[in-house]
Amino acid sequence: QCSIPKNCQLLLRNGKQLEVNLKFANVEPPIENIDRLNIRMNDDHLLIVLDREQAILDIFFPIKVDYERVEVKLLSDEGTVFLLLFQVNQHFISQLERVLGKEAVKVTTGETGGNSYRRHIGKTPDVVVVPKDVGQVSAVLKTCNEDSIPVVPFSTTTGLDGFANTPEGGICIDLMSIDKIVEINTSDFNCTVEPGVTHETLNQHLHTTGLWFPGDPGADASICGMAAMSASGINAARYGTMVQNVLNLEVVLSNGDVLYTAGKDRRPRKSSAGYNLTKLFVGSKGTLGVITQAAVRLYARPAVCSVGICPFQTINKAIEAVVATLQCSVPTAKIEFLDAATVTACNRYSKLTLVESPTLFLEFHGNSEAEVAEQASLVEEIFASNDGREFTWCHAPEEQKKIWASLHSAYYAILSQKTNVKGLRLHFSLPTSSLAKEVAEARKDIDESGIFGAVVGHVGDGRFHCIFLVDESNQDEMKIIQALSDRIIKRILASGGSCTGEHGIGINKRKYLENECGEVAVNTMIAIKKALDPKGIMNPNELFPKI
Repeated sequence: QCSIPKNCQLLLRNGKQLEVNLKFANVEPPIENIDRLNIRMNDDHLLIVLDREQAILDIFFPIKVDYERVEVKLLSDEGTVFLLLFQVNQHFISQLERVLGKEAVKVTTGETGGNSYRRHIGKTPDVVVVPKDVGQVSAVLKTCNEDSIPVVPFSTTTGLDGFANTPEGGICIDLMSIDKIVEINTSDFNCTVEPGVTHETLNQHLHTTGLWFPGDPGADASICGMAAMSASGINAARYGTMVQNVLNLEVVLSNGDVLYTAGKDRRPRKSSAGYNLTKLFVGSKGTLGVITQAAVRLYARPAVCSVGICPFQTINKAIEAVVATLQCSVPTAKIEFLDAATVTACNRYSKLTLVESPTLFLEFHGNSEAEVAEQASLVEEIFASNDGREFTWCHAPEEQKKIWASLHSAYYAILSQKTNVKGLRLHFSLPTSSLAKEVAEARKDIDESGIFGAVVGHVGDGRFHCIFLVDESNQDEMKIIQALSDRIIKRILASGGSCTGEHGIGINKRKYLENECGEVAVNTMIAIKKALDPKGIMNPNELFPKI
């Protein structure tokens, strides 16, 4: 079982054969030559790349698959069909089938799972279950808790740090079938959604209301998953992260109890009634419970948008221009950064013609052309004083859409620069005073290491990513990557930043948790974990060693 887009269908035949039927909306069938397709696993995702440059499918698999030997059939009238084979193990299945029905219980096998490029490789789940409502989620957790069966929830699973890994086997709960938009309160500027609702789906539904949900982490993530991961995204500079935008959560605890973090059916902007349980569960990453509903803030959809692009001579000057913009309180909606290596990759991958130097991409929102023009004019002056080159403006919606689509595809653009490699990503958050220095130092470290890498960032709210292309079979290269990662992370922590600006600590950076938060804070977290999940079944070994 996997989380897939609407152009796919899954069939489990005879309990052994998983058939994935794919229909490509952006590729004219038939694809006559199978050699045009490049199939690979990366970051827990099955990627299908056409002609080695266009990603036409990116779907999450919660299990490790032998993608190199997957059987591919190209059908002229049906699209592309993948056949993956799994054996069936009946252990523990009967109880789940009684709770959910046979059609909602899928069985997987395999010795390894999780992210294919990471040093920490997990075990595949023994079973994937597909509940239809919160009652079934509660029943599954109660059953698993009684028998101390590990549980890992997932939906679209666009996270990066191994949260869908099941190091002890157990159950994966696929929440994508719980997919209702429960309510939209236009006068209160909020709505309540279930785990299967993604931010794109919600915004399509909101289109006629004049409202929108600005959270956009790049991939079309589940809103409840974004809450679980404390996600942010490219609009966070103006509209905040999930921490600021979640009002209430429905959470199923490990024993099956259903918790409402701000009280049932309540959606206050602020409350001083007891502990702030909502913020406790935002970013809890499935380690304390399963989020089955989220009430989130909505905003007025901007009447006018304009996009600006400005290249710079150096990384330092680009980031200093961002800091100056923030200090002037210009309400910029998006401020994104790509280094020269990434711009070059995007030019090739997305067929752009950008100047190949450190570049800032901005979006301005307003109620009128004059309001947006005033914001843009002020930023243009600030950038010019920081050696910014000529501004390029994109006013047409189609031009803007193309620019942001290319930035969303930046990871795949970078990945396309080399063959037989995997992408390893680090992500950081920093005080604005340290941002320019640390981004430039990270770029310098990459250059000196000899590893192909890139630096990109949501610099409008102090976050950036390092992306390395690595051959995981090359042990010398992996040692260089480990030393490079350690050096950058230690410097980020020394600058008052965080080793994870988004996506969570995960297995890869768990060793830095105490360095960042302190021993007392980590012990407090462990005490909370033991109180809410005494048997330790919820996403075990993610934040802490087994407790």
